[in-house]
Amino acid sequence: MKAVVYSTPSCPYCNQAKDYFKENNVEFEDFNVAEDQAKAQEMVKKSGQMGVPVIDLEGTIIVGFDKAKINEVLGL
Repeated sequence: MKAVVYSTPSCPYCNQAKDYFKENNVEFEDFNVAEDQAKAQEMVKKSGQMGVPVIDLEGTIIVGFDKAKINEVLGL
């Protein structure tokens, strides 16, 4: 499964999420929504809000670094 992370450079929870994916060998693509307006709009469309991180696990949207939910979706 591949994850998409919508994040900003200054967000500690975004970095925790990305580190967690790296530790668990989960492939992910990271979009900096502070710089990429198109991706920021895409994130809001998917999640309905501006908060980061927004994690898209093949259609399952997780707002924030919710480790329990991530584990559930990934089967970890």
